[in-house]
Amino acid sequence: MATTSHTPAAQPTSASSAHKVPTASSADEIVASFAEADHQTVSLKGYAFEDWLSLVFFWLMTILVCVQFITRYILNDSVSWTEELAVYCLIVVVFIGSAACVRRSRHIQVNFIYRYLPTHLGKLCSVLVDLLQITFFCYVSWLFASYALAVNNEPMTTIQWNKSHVYWLAFSGMFLMALRSIQTTFLHWRQGYSALTRPEAYD
Repeated sequence: MATTSHTPAAQPTSASSAHKVPTASSADEIVASFAEADHQTVSLKGYAFEDWLSLVFFWLMTILVCVQFITRYILNDSVSWTEELAVYCLIVVVFIGSAACVRRSRHIQVNFIYRYLPTHLGKLCSVLVDLLQITFFCYVSWLFASYALAVNNEPMTTIQWNKSHVYWLAFSGMFLMALRSIQTTFLHWRQGYSALTRPEAYD
């Protein structure tokens, strides 16, 4: 008479035990991180003139947009000149703020090819890029100055202010980009690398 074996079947593993998600940090670690952050000091040494100037125009633009919203949708009596001035403030924020990006080497850069170039060739290409950048900023600054002179004494659309003032501010931002580009070029030459050849140093 044959005997049948009654081997117990393997018990299925529960989903909760198979997919346990490890806790990233305990509550005590989170509290400790907040306590550590409270003892850190805030330093404003990394900010320059263009950072503060762009911040002033940014908040001025924000106030103008808020006034435009309130007068248009709440008071139903739009103040038209606020929209135009907000646009001009945005222009100033873009060009003045771009100077800060030049100073910090934060503009968009394609450094993929530098991984495969020899060291000396990568440095040479980096220097050429810096010189080309200075040339571009100087040329566009000249164009801005020419345009500001061309529209001199031309009034704005909704308010009788000289439109050329806006373009002179944009020229100031572009000219400051040229100066900051010259400054960063000398920095790259002195330290022997740039954000193109060593992007990890600028993270």
